[in-house]
Amino acid sequence: MEQTFFVNNRQKLIQALADDSIVVLFAGEAPHKSADCKYPFKPNCHYYYLTGLTKPSSILVITKQGAKVEETLFIEKVDPVQEKWTGKMMTVEEAKLISGIGKVQNLDSFEHFFHAAVTNYDYKSVSFDLERRGFHELPSQVELFARKVREQYPWLAVHNLYRLVSRLRMFKSQEEIAKMKRAIEITKDGIERMASHMRPGINEAELEAHFSFNLRVSGAKHYAFDPIVAGGARATVLHYEDNDHVVQDGELVLIDIGAEFDHYNADITRTFPVNGTFSERQKSIYNLVLKAELEIIKAIKPGIPFGNLNEIAKQVLAEGCKELGVIGNDEELANVYYHGVSHSLGLDTHDVGDFKGLELQPGMVLTVEPGLYLSEEGIGIRIEDDVLVTANGCEVLSEGILKTVDEIEAFMAKAKAAK
Repeated sequence: MEQTFFVNNRQKLIQALADDSIVVLFAGEAPHKSADCKYPFKPNCHYYYLTGLTKPSSILVITKQGAKVEETLFIEKVDPVQEKWTGKMMTVEEAKLISGIGKVQNLDSFEHFFHAAVTNYDYKSVSFDLERRGFHELPSQVELFARKVREQYPWLAVHNLYRLVSRLRMFKSQEEIAKMKRAIEITKDGIERMASHMRPGINEAELEAHFSFNLRVSGAKHYAFDPIVAGGARATVLHYEDNDHVVQDGELVLIDIGAEFDHYNADITRTFPVNGTFSERQKSIYNLVLKAELEIIKAIKPGIPFGNLNEIAKQVLAEGCKELGVIGNDEELANVYYHGVSHSLGLDTHDVGDFKGLELQPGMVLTVEPGLYLSEEGIGIRIEDDVLVTANGCEVLSEGILKTVDEIEAFMAKAKAAK
């Protein structure tokens, strides 16, 4: 990303801030795993969105007093000895160049800086990213700091910045869309590699390995999420991630995968016959799911309530399932279709933003992913694409990935003949 992207993001945030306020955003730390091992580090997405910085143990502070706005970064001091163990650290010059923030200080001075600011000036509030996913979740670094602020500076109101920045992130710039398109291209290549190596008796782990190989040689380092490679009845488990069973002749394989490229994600699902040919029953159910997906995509345009998308999915799937004898009435659809049909996509795979009651607007990127899960028949089918809402309708960012029965069977037959 260019520096201007992050500068513009901060300007949008600053315009929405109240006067006499402070913003404090932490990059975060890699969680402890065990012994001297840590989990891989991923910067707080709000922090990255506003700074472009990806190193841990850094902090962004924005102060606003009327027209006077100051931005300050706090980063770790470069330690030549530490660099011999863990690699190059971020310099002051690099932090300035990437973020566009001119004032960069040593991380050790942050607490003194904060204390001086809130005691020497008449600030009324301080805002943090206080995202919390559940009541029993352990407190994060930022939550612990916010508690200290409440105790030590009781005149300051503590606000949650999470929803404000989330609303900004709901609308993707051209730069962000370009990153997501590249992530989708890498995912497409991975899907085709997996499909070309399918055969009865293959282990799901081997199929995942083909995607992992393609990911790394394509310039991406990380999955967007843990892959789902589910054969047969295992595909009826929505978040199946064991990926360690053999797929038998005649079974389908549901593949829900995505590459992360330069922090932006793809999220694509396809379902293939492991032997290269759908049975008539599999084909009829697959085409019903595909019909629902295409109807939803056709409906996407500005002004359409987000909730309408799932209603379209349920209407098409219920009618088709009754015709196929899968269900007897509409109420039974919940037995074979039990998830929502869409979510936002971006820096997070299940990206931020409260879509409840919201109408679609240009710049939003959504998944469309209807499915049917017939556990008694050992059939789980989901088809998922990534879609950008445009001024006049939508653009399928994942256009061109194998999707129809004819496309899939022809591709797999050609791959088999080439071996």
